[in-house]
Amino acid sequence: MTTPANNGPHGGANKPEDDDPFGYLYADGQAAGATPPSSGGGYGYPGSTAGGQPGVPRTSYNQVRTVGGTYGGQRGQVPAQPGPPPYQAQYQSPEALQAAGHGAPPQHQAPPAGSRGGGGSSRKGLLVAAVAVVAAVAVGIGVALIVGDNDKGKEGETPPAATGPEQPVSPQKPSGPPPSGSPEPSQNPLPKADASGTGMALTGGAVLMNAVPGAKSAGGQYVGNFSQPGAALTWTLDLPKAGTYRFYVRFGIPGEEANSTLAVNGKANSTPLSMRNFANSPKGDWEKGWQSTWGQVTLEKGTNTIKMSCETGNKCNVNIDQLWITPN
Repeated sequence: MTTPANNGPHGGANKPEDDDPFGYLYADGQAAGATPPSSGGGYGYPGSTAGGQPGVPRTSYNQVRTVGGTYGGQRGQVPAQPGPPPYQAQYQSPEALQAAGHGAPPQHQAPPAGSRGGGGSSRKGLLVAAVAVVAAVAVGIGVALIVGDNDKGKEGETPPAATGPEQPVSPQKPSGPPPSGSPEPSQNPLPKADASGTGMALTGGAVLMNAVPGAKSAGGQYVGNFSQPGAALTWTLDLPKAGTYRFYVRFGIPGEEANSTLAVNGKANSTPLSMRNFANSPKGDWEKGWQSTWGQVTLEKGTNTIKMSCETGNKCNVNIDQLWITPN
């Protein structure tokens, strides 16, 4: 039931709840007599014929009500409803959040029109760039360490002496006789003679011949008719220095072994000079029987003589082509 006790002194007509507290701000409220709030609080409207006196403002209503209370309802406390306590929003400034370690929320930028989620490509590009930077830094550190290690201990060191181009090594001469038909190489300054050359003397029936092809002496000549006893050839030569030498002979045989007596400066060697069939030439074939042999001799500085002869006990069925000496 509505009474002046709960509706104010003006009763039910022109109730205070019908009054607009902000009516004084509008033209219609001002026309109705609305006045701004007074210093004591509240706002005022003029009285009506149904209530107060006309032209006299009504008493301002400044009532404190419990949350949930309404005009015309029961006075008193509203019973608490069961359930969780009401949520109270708590505001914290961005500075406080950053100080607590939460950081600013990420900024999301909309992809350009027509793109299909370019975020993956961007992340891959950033990852590749980061890996490249790390690799470049690692390489730089490695180079610095290597250069630093190479520079250690260089102070006070004597630089190595400059070396010229590598000199070729001369091939060593074989220890045995040269291949069949090969005279001493031309760079050897020691004497060499053909069967018909200067310094060659034939005795005891030995003569120059050229019936068998393959001789290397001038004109294809060689010393033949050497098989009879007493046949000999003597070579006179000059040497710049005394010493032990190898005496080479190029000879030809008909596929069977031969030998002769060797004498140096008039003194015969106790061992005959062997002229074996090193080439394994067929028996009776003089043309294929050309080959070489050698024997050791001791010579003096200056003029020397080397004599080959067919003596008793020798097998002298042989032709003599060239003679030369080499250092032993």
